Amino acid sequence: MTAVDWLWILHPFMAVVLIYPLIGMVLRLGVQTRARRQKTNPKLPPSVGRSHSDLGRWLAAGVVGIVLVALTVSIATKAPLADFNGGAARGAQLLLVLLGTALSLVALWRSKAPGLRLAFALITWVGVLSLGAQPEVWRLSDNPLSSAFWQSHYWAGVGVTGLMLFSLGAQPEIVRDLRLRRLHITASVLAAVLFALQGLTGTRDLLEIPLSWQKPAIYACDFQARTCPKAPPAAPTQS
Repeated sequence: MTAVDWLWILHPFMAVVLIYPLIGMVLRLGVQTRARRQKTNPKLPPSVGRSHSDLGRWLAAGVVGIVLVALTVSIATKAPLADFNGGAARGAQLLLVLLGTALSLVALWRSKAPGLRLAFALITWVGVLSLGAQPEVWRLSDNPLSSAFWQSHYWAGVGVTGLMLFSLGAQPEIVRDLRLRRLHITASVLAAVLFALQGLTGTRDLLEIPLSWQKPAIYACDFQARTCPKAPPAAPTQS
């Protein structure tokens, strides 16, 4: 494996090691928090709600972080830097978008005012969408009416990122408002489904992405007909 190949597995590595363990803990604490609120399990300590909120914040920030890593690697490694589409000017623009998105996430984490949290959540999501819209980022389809769109690892990732940003931005209001709390539960169930799909589609995509030195041979294949050019006969060995 080359350095580029190691960069390509950085995103799934972070997801397996950091994100999915956090998902399990946040879901369990969420169930316990609801059980304590409804007094179905009075033995639960009061700290479960706080722990659920704290770990949920880290989960949301972590999801956005690994998505930014995946998008950055996809854009930066699609072609050698000398052949980068748009040259240094476009590269600088994309770098500014990346830095602005990351700074917006930090501002969302630190903001207290509801209006600021809403604004930074939207800015962060727009930044993710802007980077994801680049031609270097591979997507099965951009047409919601096609089945490939709903099987896309990218679009499910964008959706779950939006749900995480909603939970992070509206966290204080979720604690106080029953309607938002119910909406948060619905969003969390949907996010859990999308995370499960992400595990499936991400594994599928890893099988389909060749190593860098294999790409010339793999991309010479006809993916529709599922055929590849025949390899030239091996040269006879001399005895």
